Amino acid sequence: MGDAHGHTAPPAPASAPASAWGRWAIPVVWALAAVGSVLVVAAAYSGRRVWFGDDAPGAVYVALGMVLAASVIASMALQLASREPHGFVGRVSASIAGAVVVVAVAALALLPVVL
Repeated sequence: MGDAHGHTAPPAPASAPASAWGRWAIPVVWALAAVGSVLVVAAAYSGRRVWFGDDAPGAVYVALGMVLAASVIASMALQLASREPHGFVGRVSASIAGAVVVVAVAALALLPVVL
């Protein structure tokens, strides 16, 4: 149907099929956070006391911060690689929130070592 002058609107472009990778990237980020946290906790319980040149009792939390930072970067990279704009913020938020929970549990597990 056209306007008063007989012009018609161009057809809407076909959207690309939604990628399933965006959904699967969320547990991948959680797994990355879990693996990194387990490695840090295992190293701390095995007696490692120097983290990135710092031997303070709470220096192990710097390593956990690096795990969380890597998880955030991986979340952004994986979601951008999915090339699926619909729901981007929700998927990134879910990825990061899950990684924060995983790292927080690891931080609690480190309390006996730090104190």
